[in-house]
Amino acid sequence: MEAKRCSWAKHPLEIAYHDEEWGVPKHDDRRLFEDLILDGAQAGLSWLTILKKREAYRGAFDNFEPAVVAQYTQADFDRLMADAGIIRNRLKIQSSITNAQAFLRVQEEFGTFDAYLWGWVDGKPIQNLNRTDGDFVARTELSDRLSKDMLKRGFKFVGSTILYAMMQAIGMVNDHTIDCFRHEPCSRML
Repeated sequence: MEAKRCSWAKHPLEIAYHDEEWGVPKHDDRRLFEDLILDGAQAGLSWLTILKKREAYRGAFDNFEPAVVAQYTQADFDRLMADAGIIRNRLKIQSSITNAQAFLRVQEEFGTFDAYLWGWVDGKPIQNLNRTDGDFVARTELSDRLSKDMLKRGFKFVGSTILYAMMQAIGMVNDHTIDCFRHEPCSRML
């Protein structure tokens, strides 16, 4: 019998992402930067579109090393705009560079981006008890506050909905439905 999982995971890439990554707490700054950029790139698109392009993004954005991306020049921007493997949206690409610069400032202030981000939940994932997909929300009061703070810090493409999706992705929020085989294991992770 196949394991019960959240109903949004249908495509093999979504299933692998759901089963191995979504809702698992991440604390590595490079991985957090990757999620920040990819969730911003997803705005207005499906997550499957981003999953299909994730490896191309890793190559195009120097494996999401924020210190490298923060130094991108006009030539790098032009290279990215010409790269058919990624979403070639001018504002999203520019925001990736801007966000790398803001990311470094946050690291300087807090020691790590992880400390800044996870400080919003006192280092402990929020455990939601969603029974059906209808229980999911797209944003919360916490993601609203985080969005406002990040915007003040110079980040772009960090609206409340984008940040809530990121919070789910990096395990700050466990939004697996309670009948999903990943809900209980993720509820024990920090």
